[in-house]
Amino acid sequence: MMYIAGDVVTQEGFTKGYLGLRDDHIVDRGEGTPPKKPDYYGYILPSLINAHTHLGDSFIRQKKRSLPKNIEQLVAPPFGIKHQLLEQASEQEVSRGILKSLKIMQKTGTSLFVDFREGGLTGLKQLKKAIQATSINSIILSRPSKLTYHKEEIDALLDNSQGIGVSSIADWSYAEIEKIAKHTKQKKKIFSLHVSENKREDIDTVLDLKPDFLIHALKATESDLLCIKQENIPIVLCPRSNAFFGLQPSYALLKKLKIQLMLGTDNAMLSSPNIIDELKFMYSQTSLFSLHELFKMITYTPRKALNSVDCIQGLNLTSPVVVLDKQSLRPVYISK
Repeated sequence: MMYIAGDVVTQEGFTKGYLGLRDDHIVDRGEGTPPKKPDYYGYILPSLINAHTHLGDSFIRQKKRSLPKNIEQLVAPPFGIKHQLLEQASEQEVSRGILKSLKIMQKTGTSLFVDFREGGLTGLKQLKKAIQATSINSIILSRPSKLTYHKEEIDALLDNSQGIGVSSIADWSYAEIEKIAKHTKQKKKIFSLHVSENKREDIDTVLDLKPDFLIHALKATESDLLCIKQENIPIVLCPRSNAFFGLQPSYALLKKLKIQLMLGTDNAMLSSPNIIDELKFMYSQTSLFSLHELFKMITYTPRKALNSVDCIQGLNLTSPVVVLDKQSLRPVYISK
């Protein structure tokens, strides 16, 4: 029996306690001191969830090239530099980049990530093939190859992924994106999109698409955020990516309105997909959120939003746990 002890991160807060594991299964749990000296000590969390990635562009970060800090110029489909580089890259180059990012997530305690996968069915299959070489779990939100709706393509994408994740409504003909959203919902799959990243977009138009969660909402007004809250829709924040473009979430407003928040690392060409680094960056930006609130953004909140399993509130569960050093927040133990 191996024991880990310290501050257990629960839904409500920190609890001094311990977990006993045998073959990476939680078989014992208690408050206070474990029956023997713990093998690892620190913050004890459910394994981490990265709620927003674009792993397909990982190879671009490895090129170490200078990238423009203009959102449209860099990432807007179909002519953004990112999309041009994806088209020019070989399948092997893209796959190598994805695999490196997957290994980074595994080594830093992430057990599940949510990827907005570009490239239509070809891009989707490429990501799924890379994942097979790892033990990490994924929710892949695929994307049509063009900014148009084709029933056969959407059927194929939804048959092979957990849903659809697209860019903002500013990039699309609304009639086309509306068809995609309706089709996705008819199949009972996840639909999500970016919203109000660098300029405000009409929130009623966005919410009419019935998204399961939204990305960014940086330029959303208080009224917009209230509408999002009323619909009980979580928002994924990506502070490092935002900072690259000179943007920052309205932390005070998000806190005031008690919006459900999750964290994601966004474009892998800009930041490594280490969700702990994302959390630490946000912690350095604002003192409005406690460490416990930030931990929830990468554990319990996404578990609820994505219907994933909670692995600390029970016994004999196989879901992994992570122990973080209390000073550096570096993972010191990750169960399999």
